[in-house]
Amino acid sequence: MTSSADPRSFLYHPGQLDADEVQRLTASALARADDGELYLQYRKTEAFGFDDGRLKTAAYDTQSGFGLRAVSGETTAFAHANEISAAAIGRAAQTMALIDPTASAKAPPPPGTNRHLYTDADPLDLVPFADKVNLCQAIDAAARARDPRVVQVSVNLSGSWSVVEIVRPDGFVATDVRPLVRLNVAIVAEHNGRRETGSFGIGGRYLYDDLFAPETWNRAVDEALAQALVNLESVAAPAGEMTVLLGPGWPGILLHEAIGHGLEGDFNRKGTSAFSGRIGERVAAPGVTVVDDGSIADRRGSLSIDDEGTPTRETILIEDGILKGYMQDRLNARLMGVEATGNGRRESFAHAPMPRMTNTFLKNGRDDPAELLSRVKNGIFAKSFGGGQVDIVSGKFVFSCTEAYKVENGRIGAPIKGATLIGDGPTSLTKVIGIGDDFALDEGIGMCGKGGQSVPAGVGQPTLLLQGLTVGGTATA
Repeated sequence: MTSSADPRSFLYHPGQLDADEVQRLTASALARADDGELYLQYRKTEAFGFDDGRLKTAAYDTQSGFGLRAVSGETTAFAHANEISAAAIGRAAQTMALIDPTASAKAPPPPGTNRHLYTDADPLDLVPFADKVNLCQAIDAAARARDPRVVQVSVNLSGSWSVVEIVRPDGFVATDVRPLVRLNVAIVAEHNGRRETGSFGIGGRYLYDDLFAPETWNRAVDEALAQALVNLESVAAPAGEMTVLLGPGWPGILLHEAIGHGLEGDFNRKGTSAFSGRIGERVAAPGVTVVDDGSIADRRGSLSIDDEGTPTRETILIEDGILKGYMQDRLNARLMGVEATGNGRRESFAHAPMPRMTNTFLKNGRDDPAELLSRVKNGIFAKSFGGGQVDIVSGKFVFSCTEAYKVENGRIGAPIKGATLIGDGPTSLTKVIGIGDDFALDEGIGMCGKGGQSVPAGVGQPTLLLQGLTVGGTATA
C-alpha cells in the first residue's frame, strides 16, 4: 500500500521551490566543505490519551523544515529553519560560509539503495478519528471487565508519518518515508487498600491495522493486568550481590544503556568511552555477541537509510566477547578512518546528526532457559525494566525493575518490589555465565536519548544469566 500523493509533494511546492533549485542551492552553500547535506523533512504526529474512562487528550501536529550542515575537518556548521524555501536556505548558507575552506578531498556520497523496510503509507489518514477513540474505549472497557481489582486504566495511542530527503552537493539525493505507531496500556489494580501498576506497550514502523487487531490489543490488556496483579503480591526486594537472571526481549534495555552508548563512534573517537581504543580486546564473556541492526523490516528502530543517506545494516560490535567495532556516522567514521555504518541519526530537521543506536541486541546462545534458572540458588529473575541511568564515560548504571521475582534453589518465588540493578556495563558483560536460546526483540516501544535528542530505538536479547550483580532493595539477601 502506498500514499495516493507523491510524498515529495510535502517538501516541494510549485512556484516556491523545486528539486533542481535545491540541488543548486546545496552545491553553492557547501562549496567550502568536505562533507555535509541539506536535510528536508515533513512530519505529522498525533496522540490520544484515554484515562478514567474518558478521552483526556487528542493532539495533532505538523512540522516541516530543513537542516543545512557543512563539515570541514572536525568543524561543523549547522543551521535550520521551519520553512522550506529558497530564501530560507539562502539565509542558512550564510552560516556555512563561516567554516574554514576544506583542505582535504571531498567525502564520497553514501552508497545508494532501493530497499524499503516499511510501507510508505500514512497510518494517520487511513483510520478515522472516531475509530481511534473507539479503540481506546474498547481497551478501557475490556480491562475493567477483566478483574474487579482494576481501578484505573490509561490508554495511549500515537502515530507519526515523516517524509525526509537528503540532498548533497555532489548530486546525491535520497528520500525516505517513515511511518511509526505505538499503543500503550497501563492498569492500576487495588486490593486491601494496596495499589500497584502494570503496563505494556507495542509498536513499530507499520500501520494502525496491526494495533487494531483484537488479538494485539487484548494481549496488551492481559500483559498489563498480569503485571499489576503480580505486583500486588510483591514483597520487599532483597539487597546485596547476587546472581541475576534477565528475561528475553525488553530487558535488553539494560544492554542498550549500559554498553550501547559506549560503543558509539563519537565517544570512542574522543577517548571518553570505557571501550575507547580496545578494538580486538576481550570485553565480554565468551559467547557474548552484540550487534546493531537497523535493517530489520518494520522494527521501531529500523531505517531504510539513516539521516545522512547511508543504508542501514548489521554492524557487529562484540563477537564472542571480542570488541570488533563501533557505530558510526559519516563524520566520526571519516576521522577514525573506517566505514560509516548507517548510524547517523537526528531527532528532526532542527538537529544535526550524530552516531546513534538503531536496534541493538545480544544474539542467541545455546542454553536452555529452564536450565539457566535451575542454576540460580539465591538470586532474582528480572522480567521487565522501567527507567535507568548510565554514565557513558564509566559505564556505571542504575536500573529499576518493574516486574521481578526472587529465585531460590532454581525455582521462581515471590514477586519483589523496589529492586534495582547497579553496576557498570563493561564489568557486567564479563559476568555473563549463561546465554539462552530464546532470543526476542522488544515489543517496539523504546525511545533513546542522547545530547538532547530523542529517537526511536529497539533492543533485544535471549534469557541471560549473570553472576555477582549488585541488587539494590529494602530487605537483606
